[in-house]
Amino acid sequence: MAQQPAAAAPATHSSSATAAADFASGEVRKVYPDAGQILLKHGEIKSLDMPPMSMVFKVKDKTLLDRVKVGDKVRFKAAQIAGEYTVTELQVVP
Repeated sequence: MAQQPAAAAPATHSSSATAAADFASGEVRKVYPDAGQILLKHGEIKSLDMPPMSMVFKVKDKTLLDRVKVGDKVRFKAAQIAGEYTVTELQVVP
């Protein structure tokens, strides 16, 4: 009796368009380096089902704050970690 080949696993889609969709856009309104926080005026954050607003986020790593200043346009990823909305990645938009 011949063996049937195993079904192929579904391919994961990791295009740059999908990766870009994970980022939200915003503008830096205030930086709180000692507290490890940043105030962002942001667009919709789809991963958190959050509408556009201004709010303070904790940052996962305080060194993320070293690369931004008030008025910078940014792209960022955020997650809810230990009950706090936290920026996990932050990039200045040139």
